[in-house]
Amino acid sequence: MWIQFAPLKVPMSRRLQTAAVLQWTFSFLAMAQCCILLCILLVCSQYWFLVLLYTVWLYIDWETPSRGGRRSQWVRSWTVWKYFADYFPIKLVRTAPLDPRYNYIFGFHPHGVLVVGAFGNFCTEGTGFSNLFPGLTPHLLMLPAWFRVPFFREYIMSGSLVSSDKSSASHLLSQKGGGHALVLAVGGPPEALDAKPGELTLQILKRTGFIKLALTHGAHLVPVLSFGENDLYYQVNNPPGSLLRTMQDKLQRIMGLAIPLFHGRGVFQYSLGLLPHRRPVYTVVGSPIPVAKTASPSSEEISSLHSLYIEKLKELFETHKTIYGIPKECQLVLC
Repeated sequence: MWIQFAPLKVPMSRRLQTAAVLQWTFSFLAMAQCCILLCILLVCSQYWFLVLLYTVWLYIDWETPSRGGRRSQWVRSWTVWKYFADYFPIKLVRTAPLDPRYNYIFGFHPHGVLVVGAFGNFCTEGTGFSNLFPGLTPHLLMLPAWFRVPFFREYIMSGSLVSSDKSSASHLLSQKGGGHALVLAVGGPPEALDAKPGELTLQILKRTGFIKLALTHGAHLVPVLSFGENDLYYQVNNPPGSLLRTMQDKLQRIMGLAIPLFHGRGVFQYSLGLLPHRRPVYTVVGSPIPVAKTASPSSEEISSLHSLYIEKLKELFETHKTIYGIPKECQLVLC
């Protein structure tokens, strides 16, 4: 395989964009492990008492990720996130205003390999979320296990990430006065195994938990499609039924995490590495689907709203696909 090296002379802005994405890739793939290693090193040093103090703090603060987190507008507004968004670039597209008097569940599709669009749009101000949706506070749901990692949990909470357990979502959606937007990658980690350029397979037909949650709390549903999300990385071929896919599915069920074998580009060459490719991502936020609060929704009510949500999701795709580079004959694959 021939390696395509980056040119020596590139504008400083592009170098800063690459640096911004490099630090994000490190934080996503390795920061948690580094934080664990740091704790081990501190325990084995003369600064062991710092870990003891932090353990006390962790005990006191244990429920915070399930109680709205601890977002920092200062962290969300770092200049580095603007460079991060401009690297691809990532664009947030509003199709309709959202009334901040209500709470919302944003169904984000597709998951992609590393959920780049969801992070860039809803965990930072790099694409101007607060300007497009004034009065709304976004919260991206993340697997609870990550909030048990010391130090790392503080960093991810600062960007509006909260635990994806049921109590966390219920806490936010039960807040009076509205203004909360839960961002949920509906397909979850398993959908990452289907994230490949030119393909758009969504795992949604059996995903009804978010529908029941919306009915229980009267939260309006908003379908969100991130065009280009699956084009950022290549994956080793793993069709359903293959040995690799069977192993990945088993590991996902055991660990709760999908382990796609993927590659992107490097820092100084474009052929191989863990950085995502420079390809545009357009995250389109659809119109809200009003939901009446139903304390104990029946299976028929859940099924009916689920069907309506899928219908609106398909409409969103058909309306915008040609605008954002998807061939007219391309169809969503739902499973």
